[in-house]
Amino acid sequence: MDQFPSLFSALAAVITGLLMLVAGGESLVHGATRLAQRLQMPAYLIGLTVVAFGTSVPELFISLTASLQGHPDIMIGNVIGSNIANVGLIMGTCALLAPLCMNLKEVWTELLIVIAASIFLIFCSGYGVFPRIVGMMFIITLTGYTYLTYANHNNGVSKDKKGQQKTSLRYVHLSIFLFILVGLGLLAFGATVFIQGAVSVARFFHVSELVIGLTLAAVGTSLPELAASIAALRQGETALLIGNIIGSNMFNLLMVLGVTGLIKPFAIEPELLRRDLPVMFAFTMIIIPILLRDGTTKRWHGVLLLCAYTGYCVSLL
Repeated sequence: MDQFPSLFSALAAVITGLLMLVAGGESLVHGATRLAQRLQMPAYLIGLTVVAFGTSVPELFISLTASLQGHPDIMIGNVIGSNIANVGLIMGTCALLAPLCMNLKEVWTELLIVIAASIFLIFCSGYGVFPRIVGMMFIITLTGYTYLTYANHNNGVSKDKKGQQKTSLRYVHLSIFLFILVGLGLLAFGATVFIQGAVSVARFFHVSELVIGLTLAAVGTSLPELAASIAALRQGETALLIGNIIGSNMFNLLMVLGVTGLIKPFAIEPELLRRDLPVMFAFTMIIIPILLRDGTTKRWHGVLLLCAYTGYCVSLL
């Protein structure tokens, strides 16, 4: 009987964290969209950078904490499971609710980076360890991508628009930054509270740490992406939505694994190579044919993604 109060408190933490994640997603997307309009930047670029980075902060925090506390299975499972959930659960849910429009050319570079990073991770899993040199390479790649994306955007903007951007940036309302900061804070804190509760619930039912990382931790840290994506869908920013999903997967691999591996190299379970890494790679590759034809998702795409994700989760259990 003494165990039930702890279970109830864990469930309360899950619900509280979920509410904070939803509120944080709404706040972040609202602020990011207004900032994009002020700076005359395309919505997908904001999704690939500001929103994707912000919604990947919980993964970074959870992964670093898990790694430093000696739980590498939760850490690596969190990243792989989050990337699978971002496509299967989040993109699938949003595609089921409404058509998502995005030109594949606009996110082709980011998709190639995600594919290349996934292949590197698969090679590392073959050796059973993620070395510090690969972590450094991931961070350098992410830094170079961020700089080149910003530079290319500026080069494509006329002198008149650059002047307008500087003027707009000078007069950006404080409320925009407050929305973004409050959103990031709620996302980070909400994810932490949610994960603490979710891990307690999972351990109450004696679930392994790898399964915790691939399911509860992954879904929990993907809730910011889900909340931000649904908020973007409600505001009609479908390009920002897809940019957020692809950008988040890229940040999860390059930033989360890069920083974690640079600080503390970690072992990779052989089970990940046999099952979870191929699934993550397949979910990444399926984005290409979905967007290749006319750049618009169909409802049956959403059904397909959700069914595939459900089947994967069932296979874990």
